[in-house]
Amino acid sequence: MSTDAAAARRGRPPQTQEQAEEVRARIVLATAEVFTRNGSRGLSVAQIIEQAGLARPTFYRYFGNATEPLHVLLDASNDGLVGGIRTALSDTDKPVELGIRLIDAYLDWANGHGAMLRPLFAELHDPASPVSAYRERALDDIRALVAEKFTELGRPVPTPLDLDAALHVCEYVVYRISSGAAPGTEPDSETVAAARLTMIRVLLTTLGTRVDLEYAMELPGIFPPVP
Repeated sequence: MSTDAAAARRGRPPQTQEQAEEVRARIVLATAEVFTRNGSRGLSVAQIIEQAGLARPTFYRYFGNATEPLHVLLDASNDGLVGGIRTALSDTDKPVELGIRLIDAYLDWANGHGAMLRPLFAELHDPASPVSAYRERALDDIRALVAEKFTELGRPVPTPLDLDAALHVCEYVVYRISSGAAPGTEPDSETVAAARLTMIRVLLTTLGTRVDLEYAMELPGIFPPVP
């Protein structure tokens, strides 16, 4: 008996591709809600289907376990981060503007996660969490993009230690402001603006040249004026 025939025999209405995609998206969204509350260790099929308002058999038509929809979330997160940085690096050939655009792309990515950013960052360095592997993959992609852009501009490629130091500081700053916000809320605009300046300064002094710094010193608001 074909799958379609078996489904009809059980009284299930036929599903269009669009309907199937809507249910799948509903499960992924519910997974994001549960992950935001409990992290990856608190993720279970029971909690996901309760959040989604779906029956267990419906869940298993799309995913084999609770981790699979989490991987869909993490894939989308990585693609958003790396894609945003790729676009930022392709928008200009001016080194200082490149650094600023890279930071803005990172902050845009972080802002798009809302409350989910807190558990995401809390598990970045947890080898037992799937988040950790995705972080390493994203960092590898970002390193490659930066190296490619520096080579294209005829500039020395940053050392792995310098580049990792800059990226890790950005991670830390975003994690700090997100964890410092009240539960269920996002950091206020003043806090985000201050964090943005910190990240830009770190990137410029870690990956920039003396010429870059002299140029940045002339830009309003990047460095505080000398008393």
